[in-house]
Amino acid sequence: MKSAPGSDVPRTEDELGLDPDVPARGGSSTEPYTTGQYESVGIGRYESAKSELPGEDRDVPAGESTAATYSFATIPPAPSGGGGDSTPRQRLTRIDARRGTQDLGLLVLRLVIGLTFLYHGLQKLAGWFHGPGLSGTREMLSSGGWKHVELSASMLTVAEVGGGILIILGLATPLAAGAVLASISDAWLWKQGMSSGFQYKTVELESILAGLAAALILTGPGRLSFDRSRGWATRPSYGSFVVLVLALVAAAGAWFYLHGGNPFHGIRH
Repeated sequence: MKSAPGSDVPRTEDELGLDPDVPARGGSSTEPYTTGQYESVGIGRYESAKSELPGEDRDVPAGESTAATYSFATIPPAPSGGGGDSTPRQRLTRIDARRGTQDLGLLVLRLVIGLTFLYHGLQKLAGWFHGPGLSGTREMLSSGGWKHVELSASMLTVAEVGGGILIILGLATPLAAGAVLASISDAWLWKQGMSSGFQYKTVELESILAGLAAALILTGPGRLSFDRSRGWATRPSYGSFVVLVLALVAAAGAWFYLHGGNPFHGIRH
């Protein structure tokens, strides 16, 4: 006759083949365990052993590091910058600092250009330094074949006085240098047209000033300027070249609109 289901399940320690003297987790009792207690004892011992393993998840107090540490060694964290002694920005800063006397040289260049144009502009605007003044400038332009004399005189004096001051300060340098480059380019064409063919001697000063203004646009004013925080002050790029081209285009447009003619054919009025 078959026994009832569950009647042959071992119930005592002897039947289970276990040591009844093994205490429960953290306990000291030697009393026998029931079947359910054996299961809880096994789980408790597993959790106890797991909590002693390094790097296991445990309740960590706030502010305490969760990095895995070992009694025999500590694994250092990997470097965040991918190695190397500095970031690209730090290396670029060190390179920019090695400019030597470049900024001082650019300051000298700005003073030469700015003071020269300011000097001639004040001659035309206020009559200082034995200049013709504004009325004399209009008469000079009119006799030289310029049209719209009021507009021509205003553009010339503003470019020379305003551009000269801004260049000295190193403020809005590309625009200021572009303005004086356009005005001196028109002066170059005007003086060149006073004689037949190409005569460098008559336009020598204008050629030097135009070259200096173009160089300032392409090099920038340097750190000793109000533009020192601008990109064009120390690292001018294609934008400065665009300003140079626009200044020459403006000079050509002003020449053909306000004067006209081919300067190499000896224009005389």
